[in-house]
Amino acid sequence: MPRAATKVAAAKFQPSTAATEIRSDGAPVYEKSADERLPERQPARGWSASLTLLAMSLGYGVVQLDVTIVNTALDRISASLGGGVAELQWIVNAYTIAFAAFILTAGALGDRIGAKRVFMAGFAIFTSASLACALATNPMVLIAARAVQGLGAAVLVPNSLALLNYAYPDQKLRGRAVGIWAAGASLALTAGPLAGGALIALVGWRSIFLVNLPIGLAGLWLSWKYATETAPNRQREVDLPGQAMAIAALGCLAGAIIEGGALGWSNGFVLAAFVASVALAVLFVLQERRSEQPMLPLSLFGHRLFALTALVGLLVNIAFYGLIFVFSLYFQRINGLSPVATGLAFVPMMGAVLPANLIAARVTERLGAPATIALGAALSAFGCLMLIGIGPGTPYWKTVGQLVIMGGGLGLLVPPLTSTLLGSVEKSRSGIAAGVLNATRQTGSVLGVALFGALIGQSGLFMSGAHRSLMISAALLLMGGAVIWFGASRRD
Repeated sequence: MPRAATKVAAAKFQPSTAATEIRSDGAPVYEKSADERLPERQPARGWSASLTLLAMSLGYGVVQLDVTIVNTALDRISASLGGGVAELQWIVNAYTIAFAAFILTAGALGDRIGAKRVFMAGFAIFTSASLACALATNPMVLIAARAVQGLGAAVLVPNSLALLNYAYPDQKLRGRAVGIWAAGASLALTAGPLAGGALIALVGWRSIFLVNLPIGLAGLWLSWKYATETAPNRQREVDLPGQAMAIAALGCLAGAIIEGGALGWSNGFVLAAFVASVALAVLFVLQERRSEQPMLPLSLFGHRLFALTALVGLLVNIAFYGLIFVFSLYFQRINGLSPVATGLAFVPMMGAVLPANLIAARVTERLGAPATIALGAALSAFGCLMLIGIGPGTPYWKTVGQLVIMGGGLGLLVPPLTSTLLGSVEKSRSGIAAGVLNATRQTGSVLGVALFGALIGQSGLFMSGAHRSLMISAALLLMGGAVIWFGASRRD
């Protein structure tokens, strides 16, 4: 993803000179002092640029792989380590919470001390955490290791794009490189369930984490050998108070929803967590409003289309990734499919995303972006509604068509959603805008797994919870489509 702009609260620097230019995220750049003027680094050329692209693609690809690969292992992990649905939700969400909460700050940290240095640190963190996941002896250790993995993922994504931008100064070549970078990640996301099922069948569930080790080591070596460091900007600051409040608010909200399904919604801990999440969210907004370089520039939401598309991204990911969690358990626990069969069951849905991505541009040219987004959301909602009749023992062939429709709808709406959001703000702020969209969508993933997991986790109520999850998903998708359709057409 593009580099995110944020503010670092530690060691605040007050420049004595006026701003000489504006950064891509809209932040001012000040003239460097004499001791900061270093020889200009030259971007990579030829094979070095290509191998830098390979390293960056490995970084983004392994992040996306771990978004979906774990789902096929949930039943085996539960049987091996113990724990119920709530623990499985935390195993999935610990990764996504850290990913969503830290991605904006990680981009600013790369700006401040150099993207290569930060990217390599992210790869080392991710790889080490993957080993810890594979060695976990109980659910709590695995959850903690997954959270560290998510931190590494948040560091990898924005800084991989920063290094690509530096390696390919030519706009045309850079566009091709970014396309390869994104396509590799999409392929990893699609292949995750199938790869996970195959690894579990051949080696066991721990192998889905061990597979990250050779990828991480290769990415580290390629980055160290071929990537060119970007010039550090010591005036960039990390918004530590905002960062702390963001992860605490999101963690409390996810915890309240997850534990609400297990302990009951009137439980004192659950109520306290809900109250804490609201209080922390309010404090976060106040912190961002008074920060000179906030982690999340609230002024972006003054652009109507930006606010609408960010909301749609949140709603879509609640529905889509929440249902992936539900169907992973449905295929294995209710219908008794093996991990390999479960991975294969997801292939048509995930495989429909890429072709729909490819035709989205032509559909958008004919219908316009808001109509294309609404159409994609409506298709996915239709697929959800057509699945409400499933039950124990429902043959797979009666569900595959609906799953393809859901995946196709998602693939149709994401490209125009992204382009509309980026086009709604000044070009100088497109980097931070894309970072906010990614953080918003990851937040939706957290909430979807938390909410739908709570619905299916109650004893003896799996199928009724699954049916409610499908209805909620359809409602959220239709709401998202209506929001963008009517909101975009409204004249200010």
